[in-house]
Amino acid sequence: MSSQLRIEVRGLDMGYDGFVLMHNLNFIVNKGDIFIIMGGSGCGKTTLMKILVGLKEPLCGQVFYNGMNFWEADPAEREKTMRSFGILYQSGALWSSMTLAENIALPLEQYTALNRSQIREIVSLKLALVGLAGFEDYYPSEISGGMRKRAGLARAMALDPDILFFDEPSAGLDPVSARLLDDLIIELRDSLGATIVVVTHELASIFAIGNNAVYLDIETKTITASGNPKKLLAESRDPKVIRFLTRGEKILEGAKL
Repeated sequence: MSSQLRIEVRGLDMGYDGFVLMHNLNFIVNKGDIFIIMGGSGCGKTTLMKILVGLKEPLCGQVFYNGMNFWEADPAEREKTMRSFGILYQSGALWSSMTLAENIALPLEQYTALNRSQIREIVSLKLALVGLAGFEDYYPSEISGGMRKRAGLARAMALDPDILFFDEPSAGLDPVSARLLDDLIIELRDSLGATIVVVTHELASIFAIGNNAVYLDIETKTITASGNPKKLLAESRDPKVIRFLTRGEKILEGAKL
């Protein structure tokens, strides 16, 4: 297996209470990818992310992290792998009763032996990385939605993860804030060397940040397209994929190049 390989999914079925949502999913996420999981509402994008991060077991199939069979590993080994993940949930998932600094310090307090001074230094660094230097003592209610997303990202990066998972990061943001977040995601990938997996249906983000992707088709209940989103738009012969990647929006004209 290539040393550059980060995630490999083989023959994965997922669903709930005997209902199969998607079947026979196969794909590879390489080191340094910004990998997009895309598809229409209800196709199972977030469910797939939950399986990848260890929150939900697949019905069958395998997920490998650098050759380790994630769901067949012993709990201690799986827990160790999960420590290498950073997750930004759709809501940002910040504790409203805690300042930004306290929110970001939580995983450091739980999973490291660092002292308060060291934690404070790391917290300030992570906030600076997402453009929130000086906001340590603000509460989530005192900042904008876009800033809350960035604060959530700072917390996701607290333990220096190898892989970042984002669930609809641009949801609820205005176009300017969404674009700033997209730029930040690319900057973090380039500067930190992280691999990034993004669940999104936002076309602007898909084309701005994604270099690899899978399309989950709700009708056939499997992956019907994979690859660079811009290349898929230019070359796909699947009308459902084309409809999803255009939706009549002028913003995509440049993406066809």
